[in-house]
Amino acid sequence: VQLQASGGGLVQAGGSLRLSCSCTVSGRPFCDSVMGWFRQAPGKEREFVAAANWNGGTTYYSDSVKGRFTISRDYAKNTVYLEMNSVKPDDTAVYYCALGALSRIRTGTPQYWGQGTQVTVSS
Repeated sequence: VQLQASGGGLVQAGGSLRLSCSCTVSGRPFCDSVMGWFRQAPGKEREFVAAANWNGGTTYYSDSVKGRFTISRDYAKNTVYLEMNSVKPDDTAVYYCALGALSRIRTGTPQYWGQGTQVTVSS
């Protein structure tokens, strides 16, 4: 399984950014697990941001991003998106894509991690 994240960059506070994460695997079923995003700011532990089930019909958010970020999933493309709106300097972090069972996502121990993508929010 390979998770390829993209879309990070520099954005001003109040602005928007969209992250993407594509899942590729020789056998499809693995990508039918929950896909989500975590982030890690300098000097802080990695934290859960958002997740979506296999078709994006069920979503989960941390309280810190609820109402500002939207996770969506394109099942046909094996891709999950994170639309980040009204970003704040506190959103600055390396964002990581993840894939795994919901129980593993909830505990921050997904079966698979993607490489991180840096998001920097300037004030």
